[in-house]
Amino acid sequence: MEEMGIKASFWQDRPTLVTGATGLLGGWLVRQLLGPGADIVCLVRDWVPQSELVHAQLVERAKVIRGDICDQMLLERILGEYEIDTVFHLAAQTIVGIANRNPISTLETNIRGTWTLLEACRRSPTVHSIVTASSDKAYGDQEQLPYNEDAPLQGRYPYDVSKSCADLLAQSYAVTCRLPVAITRCGNFYGGGDLNWNRVVPGTIRSVLRGQQPVIRSDGQYVRDYFYIEDAAAAYILLAEKMAQNANLYGEAFNFSNETPVSVIELVEHILRLMESNLKPVIRNEAANEIRQQYLSAAKACEMLGWQPVFTLDEGLKRTISWYKEFFARE
Repeated sequence: MEEMGIKASFWQDRPTLVTGATGLLGGWLVRQLLGPGADIVCLVRDWVPQSELVHAQLVERAKVIRGDICDQMLLERILGEYEIDTVFHLAAQTIVGIANRNPISTLETNIRGTWTLLEACRRSPTVHSIVTASSDKAYGDQEQLPYNEDAPLQGRYPYDVSKSCADLLAQSYAVTCRLPVAITRCGNFYGGGDLNWNRVVPGTIRSVLRGQQPVIRSDGQYVRDYFYIEDAAAAYILLAEKMAQNANLYGEAFNFSNETPVSVIELVEHILRLMESNLKPVIRNEAANEIRQQYLSAAKACEMLGWQPVFTLDEGLKRTISWYKEFFARE
C-alpha cells in the first residue's frame, strides 16, 4: 500500500461503503482498502462469481448487501446500521453501446441512483466523505483538448448525458446542502478483472489467448485516455483522504489521467506486441454515437492533491496481460 500512497492509519477500522463493488474499479478499490484494515460494506445488485471481488475472495473480508442503488430506504438502512463514514459511489451502467441500445436502464441507474445515494447521505449524520464517479464522457464533445475541469458538461449521447447529470447532481448537493462530496472524472479504465469483453483491452487479450483475431468495432481512430485500474483506485482513496482534511474540496471535480492518449488501433497493436502475437485486428467500423477524441489534463489533481500515477501505459498493460493469463489458466 505504501507505494500507492495510501495512509493505513486513516483507513484502519473506518466504516466505508463501496457501491458497485463487483465492477472493475470496485474490486480493486476494495482490495486496496482491505490492506490497511478498512471496515468495508459493499452494495451489489447482481452476484458475479467471476468478479475480482468474489474470485479473489475479497468478499469474505467484507460485509455484502444485495440490492439496488435506487432503493433509498435500503441505502439509509446501510448508512445508519453500519455507521458509514466514507462512501465510494461507483454503481453505474458503464457500457456506451448498452446505453445507446437501452438508454432507460442507464439513465435510471446512473442519474436516479446518484440522487438517491446523495439524498440518503444527506440524511445520515455519520457520513463525512463521499467520492462519486463521473467520467470524461460527462464533458461531451469539446473543441479544446485536453479537457480540464472548467470545461462545460455537455453530454449528448445517453451514457454521456447520464454522467453529465450525475456530476451536476453531486455539485448541487455540495453547494446547496454542503454535502461532503467530491467528483472524479477519469478516462477508460483497464486492468485485470474487467469481464466486459466488448471493451478493447480485455477483448483483445482474450482473443490473442484463444488464437483469434481481435475485433475493433470502430474504425480504430478514436482517441482516448486509458487509465490503469490500480492507479484509479489509489486516486479515489487519495481524494477521500484529502476531503476529510479540507472542506474546501466539497463539490470539486478532479480529472485523473496518465496523460498518454492513444488511438484504439495503437492500443491494440501495443497489446499484440507485448503478447508477441502476429494476429491482425479485424476493423468493423460499426461504432456510432461516440466522440472521436477525448483525453484529460490531470494538472488540477497533481497541484491540489499531490497526485501522480504510479504506472505507465506499458507497465499497466503488462500487469493486465499477466492477470488474464492466470485467469484463463484457472478457468
